[in-house]
Amino acid sequence: MSCAICHNRKPRRHCIGIHADICTVCCGTEREETVSCPIECEYLQEAYRHERVESPDPATLPNRDIQVTEEFLRDNEMAVVIGGRSLLKAALEVDGAVDFDLREALDSLMQTYRTLGSGLYYEARPQNAIAAAICDSVQQTVREFRELEAKEQVVGTMRDATILGVLCFLQRMECDWNNGRKRGRAFVNFLAHQFMPTEKEGEGDEPAPPLLIG
Repeated sequence: MSCAICHNRKPRRHCIGIHADICTVCCGTEREETVSCPIECEYLQEAYRHERVESPDPATLPNRDIQVTEEFLRDNEMAVVIGGRSLLKAALEVDGAVDFDLREALDSLMQTYRTLGSGLYYEARPQNAIAAAICDSVQQTVREFRELEAKEQVVGTMRDATILGVLCFLQRMECDWNNGRKRGRAFVNFLAHQFMPTEKEGEGDEPAPPLLIG
């Protein structure tokens, strides 16, 4: 029996991405490149723990003119939770979504909320259908939360300027966590660890605060 990918080396592990046995070399080289690896794969999770890429140069980050301070994150913790969970929900529900799709979606959402701040509304939409679906999902979550706030007559948590700051924070986290692989989902994995609702929250407890630095 030989590796199902290279057909040369002896297989050493079962790949749940292609449902076949592969060698460790192919697991390392084809992971999230030619193979769409499920997040729950133990070898993928091990790689995420040990293969963190170098953080990008701050000078190369997008929207550098927007200040996202620790104070902003603390003061708008609920908005950060809602934003992170809405992006995670979209990433898990939109078939085939990878980190680069989330990058495109965040870029378009940033453009949209920038225009709102200038008073001239223009909804930017990615040509990439997956990224566009992610945008739609996030925007739907924002609308639903705002409707809930209006119904309960709560002071707005999701102001346009706040959403812009939250999106900028998530955009920078994506730049930090994206591992550069074509089918990479290291940022999705980060979102899952930071923003996945806990079982206790389902029982009516307050949402756990996100770990913002990781």
